[in-house]
Amino acid sequence: MAQIQWFPGHMAKAKREINERMKWIDIVIELVDARAPYSSKNPMFNDIIKQKPRLIVLTKKDMADDIKTNQWQQYYESLGYSTISVNLKNFNEYQKIIEKCRVVLKEKMEKEQARGLKPRAIRAIVMGIPNVGKSTFINKLANRKATITGNKPGVTKSQQIIRVAKDFELFDTPGVLWPKFEDIHIARNIALIGSIKQDILPLDELFIYAIEYITRNYPDLLRERFRLEVDLEDDWVLKCFDHIARVRKIKPLRGETDYDRVIELLFSEIYDGSIGRVTWEDLSCVKD
Repeated sequence: MAQIQWFPGHMAKAKREINERMKWIDIVIELVDARAPYSSKNPMFNDIIKQKPRLIVLTKKDMADDIKTNQWQQYYESLGYSTISVNLKNFNEYQKIIEKCRVVLKEKMEKEQARGLKPRAIRAIVMGIPNVGKSTFINKLANRKATITGNKPGVTKSQQIIRVAKDFELFDTPGVLWPKFEDIHIARNIALIGSIKQDILPLDELFIYAIEYITRNYPDLLRERFRLEVDLEDDWVLKCFDHIARVRKIKPLRGETDYDRVIELLFSEIYDGSIGRVTWEDLSCVKD
């Protein structure tokens, strides 16, 4: 796969603004996608956040492999982070986020009061790459349509403060990617969770990779969704295209399988979770 790069101007601006305002923040709520908890964690954030308390939230857990989600939570907790996983469709789970932040900051807030400072709202900043569910997350916590949402990377382009509770404020930021993906596996995973616009991706290569990965790790999903059995030792790629087109009744284009439509269909079902629970990486991808 060709190298993938995507760093729009508003992301560079957001990075500068986040850096400038970090001194006012008590805790960082960093969202990562549970389907790719390592690849969707922006390495640039470490330089910005430094020693600030951090809560890592694994979003979209309902679309991910439960066993792997638990393994990733244990991994990040072993590094000293607090973690929680959430289903973005379940409002009740969001309230746990605020409580978790209060617990993490309990000692800090008590020290401030002991020094005679007036009680104040906790100031949290929400950070994450595009399409990890950041805007949806904030809206659920605020219990209102506080920010623009959408199932497209890069929807939120401005920064704003949202009061969530009497003692809790959120500072929103646009999703920020890093300028270049040196690791091809990370680039693929970022693409497969929908964090890069489709029109810059080599979709045919990504299609082949996705089918191979699901065949090796979650073969039942292809059987249930497409009645598809893939023999990776065979000349399987064109057969796979033809089979999906036939099962989903995609009309031929000039007498041949409409490959673009098949690719679009597969990725649509991957992005929205229709294909089933898939986690695109395990702990073996972690680099020392």
